Amino acid sequence: MANFIKVAKASAIPDQSALCVELNGQRIALFNLGGEFYAIQDACTHEGGPLSEGVIDGEAVECPWHGAIFNIRTGAVILDPADDPVATYRVRVTDDDIEIEI
Repeated sequence: MANFIKVAKASAIPDQSALCVELNGQRIALFNLGGEFYAIQDACTHEGGPLSEGVIDGEAVECPWHGAIFNIRTGAVILDPADDPVATYRVRVTDDDIEIEI
């Protein structure tokens, strides 16, 4: 059975922006794309750059350290230098609460 943990308020993340939260010792980047929320690991797979601080362009986020680009919805690498995708997490919104599945 899925176990969802409340991590943030949806109203705290404006459209086309991100917020870093910590869950079970892991940094997770929450993104608001037009009212749909997505969660990916906050550490770029190239050298650990904080994706929550990256530039968002549509469904993509660019790592602020070396420019690797990832798909926010799928975690897939769009542009190197990263080779490996980032982890994604299931998200649900209940009222104003954002919950991530662990």
